[in-house]
Amino acid sequence: MPEHDHVALSALAADAYVYGYPLVFDLSMVDRFLREGFGAVGPGPANRFAHADQLAGPQEHFVSVNNDTVYSVAQLDLSEGPQVLHVPDYAGAYYVLQFVDAWSNNFAYVGRRATGTAEQTWLIVPPGWHGTPPDGMPVITSPTTVASIVGRSACDGPADLPRVAALQRQLTLTALEPGGVPAGLPQPDPAVPEELRFFERLRLWMAAFPPAAPDVEYQQRFAPLGLLDAGPSPYTATHADWAAALARGLAAGKERIEAATRPPEGTPAGDWSFNLHLFDYNIDHLGPGTVDDPQWRIPDRRAAYLTRAVAAREGLWGNHAYEAVYASTFADAEGKQLTGAQAYMLSFDSPPPVDAFWSVTMYALPDYFLVANPDDRYSIGDRTPGLVYAEDGSLTLYLQRERPATAAQAANWLPTPEGDFRPMIRLYQPQAAVLDGSYRLPPVQPVQPGSVGQN
Repeated sequence: MPEHDHVALSALAADAYVYGYPLVFDLSMVDRFLREGFGAVGPGPANRFAHADQLAGPQEHFVSVNNDTVYSVAQLDLSEGPQVLHVPDYAGAYYVLQFVDAWSNNFAYVGRRATGTAEQTWLIVPPGWHGTPPDGMPVITSPTTVASIVGRSACDGPADLPRVAALQRQLTLTALEPGGVPAGLPQPDPAVPEELRFFERLRLWMAAFPPAAPDVEYQQRFAPLGLLDAGPSPYTATHADWAAALARGLAAGKERIEAATRPPEGTPAGDWSFNLHLFDYNIDHLGPGTVDDPQWRIPDRRAAYLTRAVAAREGLWGNHAYEAVYASTFADAEGKQLTGAQAYMLSFDSPPPVDAFWSVTMYALPDYFLVANPDDRYSIGDRTPGLVYAEDGSLTLYLQRERPATAAQAANWLPTPEGDFRPMIRLYQPQAAVLDGSYRLPPVQPVQPGSVGQN
């Protein structure tokens, strides 16, 4: 194969990696969940809810997992047919059921913001279903036969867990026509070498779970990579030069995504990245509870592929900003990387403007996982018991490895890991000032040794 063909093939493979990463990563997580569960959420069969019985901790190896709500997760396999979703009365408490298709598109929401907290029943149907809903039941159409329901129920700590558990027991999925058998996920040929396994999964899962029509057209350009081949895998006995070109493209695609997760050059020191439009890549399937408005759609479809990959990489199954805003930072007010070797303060003049609640959660780099600490505290926010406000209503949080010197400072302490970290602020049901960009979060300020907040 001529050198210029190697280069072109690698460039095409990099494009395919960026395009297909959300599908492969999402369905890999679906497969893992069905077999192993995620930390406090044990495994469960398709079309059944599995529930956490505690708030997420460091045992959850899931990117940017939240520590504010108790998870309830169901992996839908609608090849079995439609499912009836029953939701109990949440009596005004915050919850959300987020619907995510195989390509990581958020295509519907049921919950406090979207549909209220009263008891409700929905029919979830596969793409192309033409049946009649029973008793005028409202319908949610999934763009792919496999999808996820990611449920989050606000929990104010261990004492509130019994209330949440009682609601979880009433959150159910029932087959509209019992007796069906879910098809499951196509599995890659074990003979495919590990370095090409990504492309094998992408090949199988693109065919099994077709995207929107314009994306199907875009996929045609990946034919030279073997991604459109039907039947036996083209990756089991590949020419060495071809396989090497694919591997180089995969590495280049990974680096493209990693580079896009970093703050753009010129970002002011200490600024928080709000990413208000990180989850706006879905422009084709906007069902109940979504906001179908140009403000919440990325108009450039090709640009949206990279945005979608970044969203999967650093916050898979995250919500649209109108449901919850995720703001993160890697640097302090001086522009230096946040690290456990330094102590910091985060001071709010007034509480963030939200209609539900807000929190700050601590994640270690590079995996964005929670890290164990002696106080078992992974987030802090307006629902944290004993939080100490100043007389003028301002609030100072202490981000550092060691417990602060005074009881008041310790009450406002969020432990950090030993190495580099990234805190994330979540704003649930954010108000207009957040969504229009006029609200600004304060920078993380480094604390000099021996001053306030230090032992």
